Amino acid sequence: MNVFRAILATLLCFTLFAQEELPERTFTATVNVVVVPVTITDEQGNYVAGLKPEDFRLYDNNKLQDIRVEEAVQPISLVVAVQANPDMAGILPMVKQIGPVISQLIIGQHGEAAILAYDGKIRTMQDFTADSDQIASALQKINPGSSMNRVKDAAREAVRMLRNRPAGNRRVLLVIGETRDKSSEGNLREIMAEVQLHNVSVYTANVNRLVSTLTGRPETPRPSPFPATAYKIPGGGPQTPGTVASLGHGGTLGNWVPVFVEIFRDVKSIFISNPAEVFTKYSGGKEFSFMKQRDLERALSEIGSELHSQYMISYTPDNKSEGGFHELRVNVSRPQAAGWDIRYRPGYWMAAVPQ
Repeated sequence: MNVFRAILATLLCFTLFAQEELPERTFTATVNVVVVPVTITDEQGNYVAGLKPEDFRLYDNNKLQDIRVEEAVQPISLVVAVQANPDMAGILPMVKQIGPVISQLIIGQHGEAAILAYDGKIRTMQDFTADSDQIASALQKINPGSSMNRVKDAAREAVRMLRNRPAGNRRVLLVIGETRDKSSEGNLREIMAEVQLHNVSVYTANVNRLVSTLTGRPETPRPSPFPATAYKIPGGGPQTPGTVASLGHGGTLGNWVPVFVEIFRDVKSIFISNPAEVFTKYSGGKEFSFMKQRDLERALSEIGSELHSQYMISYTPDNKSEGGFHELRVNVSRPQAAGWDIRYRPGYWMAAVPQ
């Protein structure tokens, strides 16, 4: 008994000492190297090649940065996240056929891909591999699961997988599914911060909601506990194209920088109905839509062409003391650049670093 009491007293003293001597610490991630993929197309929509590093100017919060510019020749690490709930029952047969397109047109000879499926769970169908047969086989195994659609949580898991890939690899996430989210646990702000911190470019192949509604497997409705006479006729006018558009689907949020700032400030009143749009615009990626097999394959082909035609700008910010959202601006000093479309991510969030 005395030995037991001595042990208990020692543990108690150790606990009190730990509480007194080990203050709570807050870990904040910051950005050391910023990577900015830049996509440039001319008036005809053709990718512009042959630009030199001296043709580019990058401004971080209006401060000119010392940059490094390379053409996109790095191997690609790609995560393909596929929505796999009953809404996708009529779409998944199309998705199961895209293995060769992913292997040949996106990751190429030196790249790698991993396959995720998400509904109420996030399932790793295939870890990173360069084997085209394994990629195709993983896609074939995806079948509808529960009725949930945790696209934000799937994005977080994809970033977690990508952050451990070789530092010299391009990190790309491709989401195939609907733009809406059902029951994700992850916080949009935190996931966006991880996307930025690990330099992940997000692309989406969006399923047309009309198609998923018409081809999806209907759920068995739950019986209502209330009699029909207990319900009132809902008020409001008829749904018109104008009222449907006002809900935000398919629309834009105008200037995205204020939206990103509000998201990072965790403003409770801001409503994001389309997380796919936020992820793509924030990371410099792009949204595509499809209804048929050829539309999906065309979208993947365009994604592959873009990834292999980009310019990669990297730099270490010289203004780390400026906390908050850092807005980026890229200029190209060519006379004909006035008619070009130059796309890149609009900025990133940084915790202030004392000088």
